[in-house]
Amino acid sequence: MPDWTSARNPQGTRRNMNAIADRYRRHADAFEHKVAAAGADQWSNQSPCEDWTARDVVGHIIDMHGVMLRPLGRSLSPAPALKDDPLGAFKSARADIQAVLDDPESAGTECDTPNGRMTVEQQIDQVISDDLVLHGWDLARATGQDDRMDPADVERMWSSTSALPKEVLEMLRTPEAFGPGVKVFGPEVSVPEDAPLQDRLLGLIGRDPR
Repeated sequence: MPDWTSARNPQGTRRNMNAIADRYRRHADAFEHKVAAAGADQWSNQSPCEDWTARDVVGHIIDMHGVMLRPLGRSLSPAPALKDDPLGAFKSARADIQAVLDDPESAGTECDTPNGRMTVEQQIDQVISDDLVLHGWDLARATGQDDRMDPADVERMWSSTSALPKEVLEMLRTPEAFGPGVKVFGPEVSVPEDAPLQDRLLGLIGRDPR
């Protein structure tokens, strides 16, 4: 449904854009902290994603940053190689996305996505911004760091994900439903109903919080 209030009030639209940019920065800061804290001997550690090492988790995040640039006809800027400098590679990718979010024209460009037509900034918010939180948990688990997510993020993502229709959840759990090599969620992992909300969210998207 169109946001007619924002349409009548450009300042309201700008506030929404700032909220998305601020949320991305907060999530990217947290993820970057985990990348920086990983030991040089930990990058080959197995992550909770069975096909990925800790380095692969960062590589996936960087690749998805590139996907977010495609509607604008852009690609990631030249950056340090992931195998040599995961932190430098991630910093470069996040700078590319922040530049988009800081430019109202780029951020407001409309594009077609698997979830329908939306602006570039909305796709960034729905895809890569939340990915930074969820894959931040993967990276923390792989490298022995604090894996607690921000409770506000957990509440927001639980509310939106648990409300998805069953058929949409099944599609998200179907490998390559959104393109070659793309796997969004794994099979649901059963967790107790009275488990912490973070554990229930992780189980819903196919992670075993234990």
